[in-house]
Amino acid sequence: MKKIVPVSSKKELGAFVDFPHELFKNDPYYVPELFIAQRDILTTHPFHLHSSLQCFLAYDGDQIVGRICAILNNNHNKFNHAKDGFFGFFDCINDQETANLLFDAATHWVKEKGANKLVGPANPSTNETCGLLVKGFDSSPLIMMPYNPPYYATLLENYGLKKQVDLFAWGWKGQNYNDKSLQMLDRLQERLKKNSGIVIRKINMKNFKQEAAALKEVYNSAWDKNMGFFPMTDAEFDYTAKDMKMILDQDFAYLAEQDGKIVGFGVALPDINQILKTIKKGRLLPTGIFKLLLNKKKIRGIRILLLGVIEGYRKMGIEACLYGSIIKEYRRKGLDYAEASWTLENNDMVNRAIEAIGGEQYKTYRIYEKNI
Repeated sequence: MKKIVPVSSKKELGAFVDFPHELFKNDPYYVPELFIAQRDILTTHPFHLHSSLQCFLAYDGDQIVGRICAILNNNHNKFNHAKDGFFGFFDCINDQETANLLFDAATHWVKEKGANKLVGPANPSTNETCGLLVKGFDSSPLIMMPYNPPYYATLLENYGLKKQVDLFAWGWKGQNYNDKSLQMLDRLQERLKKNSGIVIRKINMKNFKQEAAALKEVYNSAWDKNMGFFPMTDAEFDYTAKDMKMILDQDFAYLAEQDGKIVGFGVALPDINQILKTIKKGRLLPTGIFKLLLNKKKIRGIRILLLGVIEGYRKMGIEACLYGSIIKEYRRKGLDYAEASWTLENNDMVNRAIEAIGGEQYKTYRIYEKNI
């Protein structure tokens, strides 16, 4: 007999976080999330200062067979004049009945809060990991990207969830990129500096706090027309920046600046998922922390996860310079792979800029929706 149980205890929360480890124990592409990071995002993350969520577990007898989180994102709804309810942290055995019970629980919870649409997956928002993998199942996800087996799409679509929008991930392997565009990089940067006074420079790690404050303004304005976007609060941005600083490589963080004003930025992070794959159940203690610290220099890939230019400075070539600067550094270090993710399927300007330097659209993630 299957049943749905709302998570209400520390023990149940631990079981919720750990469930994917058992589900994917034989999947060679699965990467365990850090337990402490998942626990914090579900309990103490600044997201909870403005919004709410409820986790649910699906049981078949005494065995956990699925999980889901129902999410009410008040800041999203206020900014977008919407009444959306979200679902996230969805994992399930390949069984439609179980999936339906989980989606019913999430739908009922968000509907009681006034939502008229179910949207997701978002973990817990588009400012964190989001989307369901629908293309590109033959490799592991990179840092801060989700992963799921192919049958998840069937479970969602059989429940009546339909595509809202696709998110693209672009990849480079080895030294497979468009060298011509990189050769033009210096000329493009010189033209930007001469005509507009815009310079591309690396982030100053010694002045990280001040740099991050400027980036926050760019982030909240550069993404304001993106699907599902809502501005980060100061607390959310500071929380994210603090986490990123721990693994940030200055050589992969670039700013576009005009007379001291930051007008765009591009940031890539080392793909620590290479290491996380070796940390059992995402536990840093007792030995996981040493694997993370000792193997960081052995990482052979990066993910370009942030790139934005504020209104009034687009179509000037800044995006190409930011991407090109990161890929140029990727070449200098002789790394094995890079990913730019994610971009909206209809963001032609950015997608063309990535294609111009040889990016291959190799993974697709989908946001689903259903009127409720």
